[in-house]
Amino acid sequence: MSEKLLQGKNVLLTGANRGIGKKILEKLAQNGANVWACSRIYHEEFEQTVKDLEKEYQVQIQTVYFDLTDEAEMKSAVKQIMQEKRPVDALVNNAGMAYGGGLHKTSVEKLKEVFEINYFSVIRLTQYVSKYMIRQKHGAIVNMASVGGIESKPGYLAYGSSKAALIWATKCLANELAAYQIRVNAVAPGLVNTDMGFFKPEKELEETIQRTPQKRMAEPEEVADAVLYLLSNQAAFITGHTLVIDGGRTIA
Repeated sequence: MSEKLLQGKNVLLTGANRGIGKKILEKLAQNGANVWACSRIYHEEFEQTVKDLEKEYQVQIQTVYFDLTDEAEMKSAVKQIMQEKRPVDALVNNAGMAYGGGLHKTSVEKLKEVFEINYFSVIRLTQYVSKYMIRQKHGAIVNMASVGGIESKPGYLAYGSSKAALIWATKCLANELAAYQIRVNAVAPGLVNTDMGFFKPEKELEETIQRTPQKRMAEPEEVADAVLYLLSNQAAFITGHTLVIDGGRTIA
């Protein structure tokens, strides 16, 4: 049997019910982690997926429902988790939203909405959870950034800016939390074969794929593998890093 990289660890994962998040959940379970699988809305199918993973991999997965934009809900959810008196060994800030729109098609209200989900909610949750990690004097945090926060491209003012801010915050928090043996990293996928990956216009999708040496999109499992690595002890000396997963694509 292959080594389970997170055997017995407890991980809090947001956006666990679909896309990349669902693959991360599967990968965590396969590697022996117990998970607080967070989602905004209750789904029967998601509950069944959780039960199946628990049975198959003999781990504990607890669903937790809260809206990332509702501070009271988030605080209540974290309090509920902490009352279990289990260490939170890792946090994966995976949940986010995609949005395309140029300067004059992006209202300030929409900009605030995108930042609220992709940046402010991540910082807020990290503030809550890291307080417990500091007491434990250990932890690993992975943020879901994007190549969109590195590659400047017209039409993605809100999304790209929010992910760029998250990349900077990752470096900042890595420095702040290192004294408590807490590592903070990010992954920055390019195009990924999920529903969110297809929010771009078809012509732009094809053009981006042509700029990618492997001439394809990433599969969600490939991003999940990177998250698993950064959470594991194999990455014990890696912090403040953003791991780009884009198939080597060139900047337009």
